[in-house]
Amino acid sequence: MGAGDDDRTAGEVPTGAEGEVRRGAEGVAPIDDAERARRSAALDELFDLMRPAVQADGGDLVLTAVDFERGIVEVELQGACGSCAISGLTLQGGVERLLRQRLDWVTEVRGRVDESLDFFESVSLGRGGYVPRA
Repeated sequence: MGAGDDDRTAGEVPTGAEGEVRRGAEGVAPIDDAERARRSAALDELFDLMRPAVQADGGDLVLTAVDFERGIVEVELQGACGSCAISGLTLQGGVERLLRQRLDWVTEVRGRVDESLDFFESVSLGRGGYVPRA
């Protein structure tokens, strides 16, 4: 994710509802700050690889929350993805597969599709027309 792509600063990963930091979750060994930073950097790097492919089709891929200790990553597809018949396949076959294969600490990927746009507006964004909201 590059600067200006969303409301967070470079290297800052949302960690839960209201931006809370999830530490020492019950039954999960806490990780140190160095490991947290390593995981965050690797996740950002992988998102930088995946986002352009989704954006090329008029959508966007947004990281909404991360629990580094439990390995849970939450993502959202936006833009033209709301009217795309294969959004679910993109989440499972693309995003989840890449996250689990390339980041050994990821245990679960939770994804959803933002369907807040009107269907026809979403369709009109297809094939590269989507510009992420600043």
